[in-house]
Amino acid sequence: MEWLNGPLVWAIDAWHAPMYLFPRECPRILVWPTPETNDSDRERWFDTDVRMIAYVETAWLERIRIATLCRYTFTSAGFENIEDAGMWVSRHAVTPIDAASLSDLPDRLRECDVLLRPVENLLPLKPVWNSSLHASGIRLRNARDWGEPGWPHSTP
Repeated sequence: MEWLNGPLVWAIDAWHAPMYLFPRECPRILVWPTPETNDSDRERWFDTDVRMIAYVETAWLERIRIATLCRYTFTSAGFENIEDAGMWVSRHAVTPIDAASLSDLPDRLRECDVLLRPVENLLPLKPVWNSSLHASGIRLRNARDWGEPGWPHSTP
């Protein structure tokens, strides 16, 4: 899927949209249970009744609080599902049908039933990729002590 590195318009479905309610460069790990999630992983990593947990470094909390994002809405015409955490792409220019400013991102996350869980460092969460939860890491290259680019998530 080398073509994914070319010029594309990226979109996210509504369920996964909270993954992007952060400043662009904010490192974060989002986890949620799947039908395969076992009790021990739920107890260790997901000790709450929300649908998703968003782990962020405490150093990013103020930037998350004051950020304002622009959310564009598109029709689905021309988008291809890449079968990865709700992401869709168009290989052609797309005109939005709506644009909205989003601020107070912690409240937006709560409205989406997402728990914002600050931690000093994301590195101790690395083993979550070996669990039965779904784990998505975004901008981890910006996380404190994460390691060299290309350091695989699955090796704690």
